[in-house]
Amino acid sequence: MAGRTRRAAVVAAASAALVGGALVAPAGADDGPVDAGITVPRVEGMGEDWINGADFSSVLSLEESGVTFRDLTGNEADLFEVLADAGVNWARVRVWNEPHLEADPTKGYGAGNVDADRATEIGVRATDAGMRVLVNFHYSDFWAHPGQQYAPRAWRELSHEERVEALYDYTAETLEQMEAAGVDVGMVQIGNETTNGEIAGTRGWDQTAELFDAGSRAVRDTLGDDVKVAVHFTNPERAGQYASVARELDERDVDYDVFLSSYYAFWHGTPENLTSVLDHVATTYDKEVAVAETSWAYTLEDGDGYPNSVRSVDGPYSASVQGQALAVRDVMQAVANVSDGRGIGTFYWEPAWVPVGPPEDVEENWELWQRDGSGWATTYSQEFYDPTGGWSEDLDPADWADDFGGSGWDNQALFAHDGTPLESLRVYEYARTGSVAPRELDAVSSPQLSVLEGEPVLLPETVSVSYTDGTTEEQGVIWLDSTDWILGAGTYTVRGTTEAGHAVTATVTVRSEGAEGVNRVVNPGFEDGVEPWTGSGTGYTISSTSDPHEGARSAHFYSATSYSFSIEQVLRDVPPGEYRLSAVAHGGDAGPEDAMSISAASGISTVSADFTIDGWQSWQHPQTEPITVGADGVVTIRADLSLSGGAWGALDTFSLVAVAEDAAPADTTALVELVTAAEALDREAYTEESLAVLDSALTRAGFVLDSPAPGQASVDAAVLELQAALDALAERPDPTDPPTDGPTDPSTDPTDPVAPPTEDADAEGPADRPGTGGGNGELPRTGVTLPLLTVTLLLGLGATVLVARRRVSGQE
Repeated sequence: MAGRTRRAAVVAAASAALVGGALVAPAGADDGPVDAGITVPRVEGMGEDWINGADFSSVLSLEESGVTFRDLTGNEADLFEVLADAGVNWARVRVWNEPHLEADPTKGYGAGNVDADRATEIGVRATDAGMRVLVNFHYSDFWAHPGQQYAPRAWRELSHEERVEALYDYTAETLEQMEAAGVDVGMVQIGNETTNGEIAGTRGWDQTAELFDAGSRAVRDTLGDDVKVAVHFTNPERAGQYASVARELDERDVDYDVFLSSYYAFWHGTPENLTSVLDHVATTYDKEVAVAETSWAYTLEDGDGYPNSVRSVDGPYSASVQGQALAVRDVMQAVANVSDGRGIGTFYWEPAWVPVGPPEDVEENWELWQRDGSGWATTYSQEFYDPTGGWSEDLDPADWADDFGGSGWDNQALFAHDGTPLESLRVYEYARTGSVAPRELDAVSSPQLSVLEGEPVLLPETVSVSYTDGTTEEQGVIWLDSTDWILGAGTYTVRGTTEAGHAVTATVTVRSEGAEGVNRVVNPGFEDGVEPWTGSGTGYTISSTSDPHEGARSAHFYSATSYSFSIEQVLRDVPPGEYRLSAVAHGGDAGPEDAMSISAASGISTVSADFTIDGWQSWQHPQTEPITVGADGVVTIRADLSLSGGAWGALDTFSLVAVAEDAAPADTTALVELVTAAEALDREAYTEESLAVLDSALTRAGFVLDSPAPGQASVDAAVLELQAALDALAERPDPTDPPTDGPTDPSTDPTDPVAPPTEDADAEGPADRPGTGGGNGELPRTGVTLPLLTVTLLLGLGATVLVARRRVSGQE
């Protein structure tokens, strides 16, 4: 809430300045803020050489697949020019050594197939558009990131000394090629997300540092000292991570100018923490710092038939154009807040990785992804992920080592699915002046809950509602669907309305406990000592005998003064698939600002779950959303806690298990048929009371049928309720029927059977007249009608007397 309050204050000040015309723009900035469709508070502290960068390395493959882009006026245009016109002044381009089959260079691994030649082509076009270029060497044949720093195949059999030489030569040769082509190289990155002291298939800081220095020397020798040398790391949210990395580099005298960080607000903590950890590196070691990768989703809709990497958001920003712009702006401000101007800019990762075709054309899309490398990975990259098994035309998809396919990033692009720029692309322009939009609804957060079957479903009492003026507020919510309708494992959608009348939806996933698989965590309850867990910080003890949840040991924590710590385990050889991390914790005396979470990281993705502690043996069960584990099989699990003095507790029973395969879908045939029958009824024929019961049953049926994957028990219960409501329908009385309760006047009621006969009455014959010997008439009325209840009571009393008489007679 503190972050939201600060942003609201900034936005309010911008709005007031717009109304009063009193805002004074900094030197070099236009007067503002400006009117716009989104609100972006001005970023304070950007220098004249500030980097508004973007990494759009997939561009050539996208163009080869027929993707086109449009400019801000809607006309078809070159992507480089569109970005430059929007204020992007740097291009980051990745370089892979040989991103293709060894036996056939025409079969690329995907994601742009960016080797040195294609990187040079991108660099030339960026330079022509007025951008400077950051060259990002992965020193691998395909994706390099934490846990996956595979050596290029040409370097696999080299000794360490030979690998150092090969890295120097490859770096120098590529840069010479770019320089000869006229690329304006302004910065060179030595390795990609080399967080764990790994690069080019080498582990350990001593040897890694020698490889870093080899790349640095190649840059200095080829392009001179004016071109900046950068190193790149990730996971700034981990306590002490960057301080440790920077210290390792300093102790080995690694030559670099810029410390680069990835920062994705989905996974990497708060902007304030980012500023703090970057400021420590910058001021302690006299370095410049920047964010090399960031992004945010503007929608959760899939655009190409390949699942999105980010499918839900739980953070300070909405999945909207407004939320996306604010997320980018806040990262810019976080870097600009680093002391003494040492924060130099940001790069947006793949802002133009839009679909090559719509989801309904997914088969055609697959052909383009495979042919052009315009998706995340082609099946040819099996050779990269499994060099011993290789790739063949006959490869069974069940044996693939990775999840191949399209763009998992299309919902995080700064362009719509058709290549039209979103207004969030103008964030670089708006950040200079500020912009203000009318206050309109932007988005309502959609809670996501996951519970074990049998556990209560507790929906939140409030949700976050964001507006296009950049403000966000908590609003109370009334849930319209009953959680009692959630029966059995499945996925359910619960509708609600906020106090301001905005629709909200919660998704509840109920898991079957019996479907949980093998726990991949080694020593999950610390019963076997410390290994293979590691930790950093203060106030914790791994494999303590204090307060275990089960067994005899736990990871216990306590300190009389404020403290923070992390514990971590790196899992290897985890089979590819989707997994959830969970743990249990208890404790007490935590402060309101204390933070506790568990997380799992694999590849570029991280999932986390926050938790609290509220008492002795009040065990909490945090659990993350699923994370996809790729072919490398590496998963890092962690717990990060930042606590007030006096806070205490224990962590135990960590578990990383595969997400159970979806059960057979529930059979909704009977329910659909009943709903169809109910909707076809003539509602005018039934009483309001019985229709109200029917409508309630229909609401429950709609809840079940609208849920993504309802359990069979939920379906069956809805069938029973709806069938009962249909059976209980009561018909309205026919307004033409005679009244049955109340006095009537036979002389004036033409329908009364004892009304005085008319002159024509005898014409009908005596058999048609009531009271005659025809047998179909009624007895003559007396002119007084007894109330129905009275008649019923008298009949009942008569029957009782008759029965009693018969019993007496029988006894005699």
